[in-house]
Amino acid sequence: MLMFLFLVVALAVVVAAVTLAVVGGGESAPLPEAAPERLTDPLPADRPVGGADVESLRFPLAPRGYRMADVDDALGRIAAELAERDARIADLESALAGARGTGPTRLDKPGTEEA
Repeated sequence: MLMFLFLVVALAVVVAAVTLAVVGGGESAPLPEAAPERLTDPLPADRPVGGADVESLRFPLAPRGYRMADVDDALGRIAAELAERDARIADLESALAGARGTGPTRLDKPGTEEA
């Protein structure tokens, strides 16, 4: 019986403490909304993206993983950089193949042939 009385009193104290904390504690306004985390280390805008930039890229956590907009922006930027580099490599390879295809040209006078 003594144990039951102790549990009832403890329960009453806990309920009273929680009620006082909810009703009378703090300001009357609700808590302000927390600003959502945003990507703090975006990819550099003033130079091409490098391997170290991609390795150091960290996305803030969201309730179900990562913020899709931040990930989509970063992947779009990396895809554009890769497409630009691929086009530049293709241009340079075709220029190199063209330079190798045309051999050295001889500058002979017209009408002179070797016997």
